[in-house]
Amino acid sequence: MDKSDFDLGYQNQNIESKIVASLERISQAFRVLLWEQSKEFALTPIQVQVLIFLLHHSDEKRKVSYLAAEFNMTKATISDTIKTLELKGLITKEYEQHDTRSYIINLTKKGKDIAGKTSFFTKEIRSPIEKLHADEKEDLHVSLLNIIKYLNKAEVITIQRMCLSCRHYQVTDKGTKHFCNLLNQTLHSTNLRVDCPEFELM
Repeated sequence: MDKSDFDLGYQNQNIESKIVASLERISQAFRVLLWEQSKEFALTPIQVQVLIFLLHHSDEKRKVSYLAAEFNMTKATISDTIKTLELKGLITKEYEQHDTRSYIINLTKKGKDIAGKTSFFTKEIRSPIEKLHADEKEDLHVSLLNIIKYLNKAEVITIQRMCLSCRHYQVTDKGTKHFCNLLNQTLHSTNLRVDCPEFELM
């Protein structure tokens, strides 16, 4: 590619560039909505994201090393975020018996309350998606999963817990059918998960 996706002369003649530009606009909407929500609770966007993640994920994922990989940040940066959240009374540290340097991060009652409220920052993005036809939603879902899978393989984004990257996932009939070996059942494309609790790396 020798032209930028933001070169309007090129973009307006190229569907791929229009899609890239559209995704960039949507990512901007996420940033704006997250920033607005974080200001309401005197938090930073990453602090809000960490709280939401802690609310919805299991013990083994609620550790500094995992969070660093999840958010593509250094352990030092995540540790600073956790320290601030602890000072604000939003999290507590549960040290492990076999290794006192390692701890699980738990939300306090106040932390759960704020995480629950801020987790709805995406409602304005969800609204137009709800109005799409079922077939459009399905096509969009699968297309986005394939983009995420590629970006993960290209090491642009790190941890992914979706079906397409899972050792239990199998595609059959020349890519037209999806199968989960863990559940031992065929999956409809709408059943493909972006974040699966049973995910295992290939």
